[in-house]
Amino acid sequence: MSRLRRMAAPLVLAVGGGLFAAAPAAEAAPAACDTTSTPYTYVVTYQPGTRESAVDRELAAKCGTKVAYYAEIGVAIASSRTADFQQKIGVYRAYSGAKDVASQGGAAAARSRGAVRTLEDTRSVAAAGDLAAQQWDMKAIHAPEANKIYQGSRAVTVGVLDSGIEATHPALRTAVDARSSAGCVTGAPDLSPASWAPTTSDHGTHVAGTIAGKDPAAGFTGVAPGVRLASVKVINDEGYIFPESAVCGFVWAARHGFAVTNNSYYIDPGLFYCPKQPGDAAAFEAVRRAIDFSTRRGVLNVAAAGNDSLDLTNQTTDKNRPHPVDSSCAILPGMADGVVTVSSVGYAGTKSGFSNYGRIDVTAPGGDFGQTPPEGAGPACPLSTVVGGQYGEKCGTSMAAPHAAGVAALIASRHRGIAPRLLAQLLESEADVVKCAATEPACTGPAKNNTFYGHGLVDALDAVR
Repeated sequence: MSRLRRMAAPLVLAVGGGLFAAAPAAEAAPAACDTTSTPYTYVVTYQPGTRESAVDRELAAKCGTKVAYYAEIGVAIASSRTADFQQKIGVYRAYSGAKDVASQGGAAAARSRGAVRTLEDTRSVAAAGDLAAQQWDMKAIHAPEANKIYQGSRAVTVGVLDSGIEATHPALRTAVDARSSAGCVTGAPDLSPASWAPTTSDHGTHVAGTIAGKDPAAGFTGVAPGVRLASVKVINDEGYIFPESAVCGFVWAARHGFAVTNNSYYIDPGLFYCPKQPGDAAAFEAVRRAIDFSTRRGVLNVAAAGNDSLDLTNQTTDKNRPHPVDSSCAILPGMADGVVTVSSVGYAGTKSGFSNYGRIDVTAPGGDFGQTPPEGAGPACPLSTVVGGQYGEKCGTSMAAPHAAGVAALIASRHRGIAPRLLAQLLESEADVVKCAATEPACTGPAKNNTFYGHGLVDALDAVR
């Protein structure tokens, strides 16, 4: 599993505002707050357990409005129109991803997000017919053999933190649990079906089909078709996933007893969040606490490694934002403590050209445009569910991660109530070894734990035997 060194907790009255600085007991309201400028949403950190009334007082005194407050982790979601709201709260305690994107420094993030969306666009829609023969990705991890033995338990829920799931899709209509689904785009959970349905992206629907889709009429089957899915929408209509949405999603998963979550994204504007830098520190800490809370509540979080062909352990700059990067910085959530990070392989079983590497736990099929299957074996990118009740191909580590999440769900079904760390260990120990090839000089490490493939290719059959 990935390990990320945690920050030591600063003093309550630490210079710069301190991540754990408590709200003042009382403070006079300002003479006037900006009521006309564009509002932005912020994550704001408090000492865990801080009373909500104290949070309300500080936010009101500093021209903010509470959107949500997660007392268990001491993280508030706030909205403010005031340009210096972050400075009023403390630059190490508050951060707005949307405000960062709107600034000049966010232009690169917008370009990067556009490139990611292009890579993971649906490249083609499958014609009607038996799709089983085209699911080379499922064959690679022995999912068809596993499905004959065990398809998973309805008592196990996998949260798909993504762009929403089309719950009416023929392969998903019996899998999606509306009672466990929520929209988290604003940072506060919204239980209305419209809030967790897809609008501008079929990304989450594709991920969901890989995990637990099943459509006998089309011959399509996912990794663990017997488990439940929860749609937790964290991606907004512009394609961004801001820290407040991720915090809401992880806390929702914790509170609703999910066994596994799939996180095929990085938190925007990204790429790297650095715990020693203003703004970044608040986002880093808020997300870290939410992930840690979910892990303590029994959730194994699985995440995509990313599609930038980067060595995650050897970066000094951030292509999305102009700030220095060192070993304390991380792409979130994939590099956070306790999260299983998944790289991608193509049809030939070697690392996809786009896949990040360096800090990897396991690998799984995500496709590769240069690894073309033979005629009749399917497209170069994994085939799965897309909106409109159809099936289409997408490439990316976003497609690799749900294969691993599906295998984890099978293990969780076999071992009910298993602790997340033990579940991750089983996922890793049962993976098939993928050695570094002589033609892969950047791949280093032993066969069972290297920088390209981690502990190996996830194996669904081993998970159920």
